[in-house]
Amino acid sequence: MTKPVIIGVAGLALTQAERDLLREHRPKGVILFGRNVQNRPQLSELTASLWDVLPADAVIMVDQEGGRVARLRAPDWPELPAAAALRSRQAAFDHGKALAAMVRECGFNVIAAPVLDLFYPGASSVIGDRALSDEPETVARLGAAIAEGIIAEGVTPVMKHLPGHGRAQVDSHFALPRVEASEAELAADFYPFSANNTLPWAMTAHIIYAALDPDYPATLSRKVIDRIIRGLIGFKGVLVSDDLAMEALTGSPAERAVAALRAGCDLALYCPGDMAGNVAVLQAVSDAA
Repeated sequence: MTKPVIIGVAGLALTQAERDLLREHRPKGVILFGRNVQNRPQLSELTASLWDVLPADAVIMVDQEGGRVARLRAPDWPELPAAAALRSRQAAFDHGKALAAMVRECGFNVIAAPVLDLFYPGASSVIGDRALSDEPETVARLGAAIAEGIIAEGVTPVMKHLPGHGRAQVDSHFALPRVEASEAELAADFYPFSANNTLPWAMTAHIIYAALDPDYPATLSRKVIDRIIRGLIGFKGVLVSDDLAMEALTGSPAERAVAALRAGCDLALYCPGDMAGNVAVLQAVSDAA
């Protein structure tokens, strides 16, 4: 049985220690980043080695949105535009299809896209041009088309970041955002996710929404996951945390992973690729099961 954890690995090839860890602990999957990518032959060899040691139902995941969020880059791969440049449903579908074709041929089966957060002028630039629009209906429509293009290539899309990251005034990679909007105001942020609630995977946001749970960020909030993400938004698929190594969260990697799973995330995502953190997270999840 696989453990509900997706981890990173350190470099361009698996070490023997990483192979042993993956075989022994059987995580749900691995996520790769720029540190793991040099060129096509190297990446294909790395993903092949991962498939050799991961369980049959595992995932190999990558962040590949286009624009500034891209792990596969020129000259080996095409540079696709940021989501904000997409203006039609056909362009969005073609974008999703191109993203998925690119990653599928390298051995990935899950892609962390589309972003369904709204653009808010004056908010943190962490979303910025990653957002399709400031209009909820436009984001919902174009986001659905990106997801359809991804699925058409046999890859699983992950919509992000529930229940909405666009209003954040600080970057959750470095600090914990707190959004003070009322629940009525947040309905606009929820809409693109509600309109796409049948998609197979979604990712949480490390943000406190004061009107929903003043104490815990969404990733760690049973209130937000049960009442808003699973209830009001109606998402029934696989819910994966955002990277638990981000500085928005406190506590050890192991404590963060256990807290995310207890709050209602289906999968804990721990990305840095450090052996000590990977071991701690996988062991903690085993002990808490």
